Amino acid sequence: MDLAVRKVALERFGVEDLGTLHENLPPARLVEAAIRRREGLLSASGALIVKTGKRTGRSPKDKFIVEDDLTRDKVAWGNTNKPFSKEAFGALLEKAAAYLDELEEVWVVDAHAGADPRYRLSVQVVTEHAWQALFAQQLFLRPSREDLDTFQPDWTVISLPGFLTDPEEDGTNSETFVGVDFSRKVVLICGTAYAGEIKKSIFSVLNFVLPVEYGVLPMHCSANIGENNDVALFFGLSGTGKTTLSADPNRRLIGDDEHGWSDRGIFNFEGGCYAKTIELSREKEPQIYSAVRFGAVLENVGVDRRSREVDYSDDSLTENTRVAYPLEHIEGYVREGMGPHPKAILFLTADAFGVLPPISVLSPEQAAYYFLSGYTAKLAGTEAGMETEVEATFSECFGAPFLPLPPTSYARMLSEKIKEHNVRCYLVNTGWVGGPYGIGQRVDIKMTRRMVEEVISGELDNVKTWEHPIFGLNVPEEIPDVPNEILNPRETWSDKDAYDRKARDLAGLFQKNFTKFESEVDEEVLKAGPRT
Repeated sequence: MDLAVRKVALERFGVEDLGTLHENLPPARLVEAAIRRREGLLSASGALIVKTGKRTGRSPKDKFIVEDDLTRDKVAWGNTNKPFSKEAFGALLEKAAAYLDELEEVWVVDAHAGADPRYRLSVQVVTEHAWQALFAQQLFLRPSREDLDTFQPDWTVISLPGFLTDPEEDGTNSETFVGVDFSRKVVLICGTAYAGEIKKSIFSVLNFVLPVEYGVLPMHCSANIGENNDVALFFGLSGTGKTTLSADPNRRLIGDDEHGWSDRGIFNFEGGCYAKTIELSREKEPQIYSAVRFGAVLENVGVDRRSREVDYSDDSLTENTRVAYPLEHIEGYVREGMGPHPKAILFLTADAFGVLPPISVLSPEQAAYYFLSGYTAKLAGTEAGMETEVEATFSECFGAPFLPLPPTSYARMLSEKIKEHNVRCYLVNTGWVGGPYGIGQRVDIKMTRRMVEEVISGELDNVKTWEHPIFGLNVPEEIPDVPNEILNPRETWSDKDAYDRKARDLAGLFQKNFTKFESEVDEEVLKAGPRT
């Protein structure tokens, strides 16, 4: 698409007099531009290192959805999905257009979201930073040259970190604003350079479009596939091990974060990975470690200015340090981004209370209960405004911040597919044993990998289990190469009475959280939760 046509395409947002427009540049040129513009520097491994400034995580309090005839009766309005008037959004778009007109350089990336051609969105990302253009190019699916010649965007994402909104004048929550307009098909991101907002905004769009228009289930999960065509899904919030566990040298990666489940099977939404790097090591996460090379973008990591060696233990800026890299940086990835229906589903949780077993077999009813609960512990830095190091939380469907529709609508779709395709389900605690966070220790990643291997292979299908007296979970009595005492978390606590109290406390939190679903789920699902 030539420059004249491109300018016309942007005019619908009020952009009239763009400066130098850089369109779909290859990674090498984007890296050169980022360094020329002092947006970042190269690490010793060749990855581009950038800082995102004040915002080093998502800004959920600043996220809004435009309320209009399309969304009014469909969106689950509340603290997560806050309404924004279409008039106010239009006014902000005009301001953003004026801001764009003043920039000397603007970067545009044309990309796709959704590996299945039947449900693919064409997405145009417009930003003021070369490094964010690189991020978008690596995280989304890259069209062929032929596709680019006729590319017409379904959606536009405008990311302007330097454009600060005025809460009093604009009706925003702060100087930062992340707004989605489903009628105009545009996302506006202002006042934050955290690139995760770009990818997650399109995930939110797909979470609305796919179920409503196509009956496809969108999922916040990673996916991989083995030699026997056995797909495994890993659900979990940031810090639970979703990316780490799906990056398995013995299996091929389909994707690490966002997928759809259609009548044909699983398909990835993205063309890259956005992995946490805190304490990253070659020993524990070899595939991710090796992926941090030229073309990758490192956010907010510590670095030696002289040697350019990265210090992955440095959390001085944030614990939410990240790397974005294309899927081709992972050896053996699934190039087509699709796979058959899954054989196993794993719900991951980082239990800060240290009371959940490291692995449990779930009945279909328990799967629905724990999917709707979405329990984990947020680790510091994954969201702006977190004051404590760890915060126990319940996030519906393991992705509440990105779900425009009622959570039960996604849960019903998942339950139907689990039953239709006879999928095995498990709850995996990648969190703490021997005590709560600060006292106990986190489950060793090697042990978790061993348990996951047994799950995917089907070896746990017929093992003997015992029932947890409080949570009602069925826990394997033994797993090869895993100490038996680890499988019973109570045995890892020196004070057994303290464990019982903490377990009942957590069970009570589950029950309290689930009251909001009592009138929307079957009695069997209600009974599948913990009891006190």
